Amino acid sequence: MIAIVPAPLSLKDEELEPLDVLPVMTRWVRGTLVGIALGLTALFAVASYLNPYRSDGSARRMETHMQLGLPECTFKKVTKLPCPSCGMTTSFALTIRGDLTDAVQANSVGVLLALTLLAAIPWCIASVICRRTIFFQSAERALMVIVIGLLSLMLVRWAILVGLKVWFKLDGWF
Repeated sequence: MIAIVPAPLSLKDEELEPLDVLPVMTRWVRGTLVGIALGLTALFAVASYLNPYRSDGSARRMETHMQLGLPECTFKKVTKLPCPSCGMTTSFALTIRGDLTDAVQANSVGVLLALTLLAAIPWCIASVICRRTIFFQSAERALMVIVIGLLSLMLVRWAILVGLKVWFKLDGWF
């Protein structure tokens, strides 16, 4: 048996490929994005409230979180070494003031995290307005790459700092 199939109506390949369509966000997803934007705004409000400078005007490297009534870093207290996130609060407080040089010295990954979260605020709002994620087809995949990337950088930075302290037997560096 022979079947005769008619030729396609159009010869252009781009017309034959299906278009990727992103579904419209549900109400609860949009509400969650608004909540995230508000939470991040509150985080930066707290960072602007904190004073990352000593009385002589020099920038701190860590322990700014103690202004919130939080205790000294337990890891640092026990091991005499900083934890991977030591200096993160100070870095946020310096970054929000535009003092990027001192912020990088406090915790370079903290600057990257602060800038990423700062960019996430308008992204959340724009995605809510457009009713779809903008710039990314999968917000979950983008979030996973960002989180794994920043955690990896934080651990690499920590390993380098601890390695330098042990290798050169530096006291009081941290």
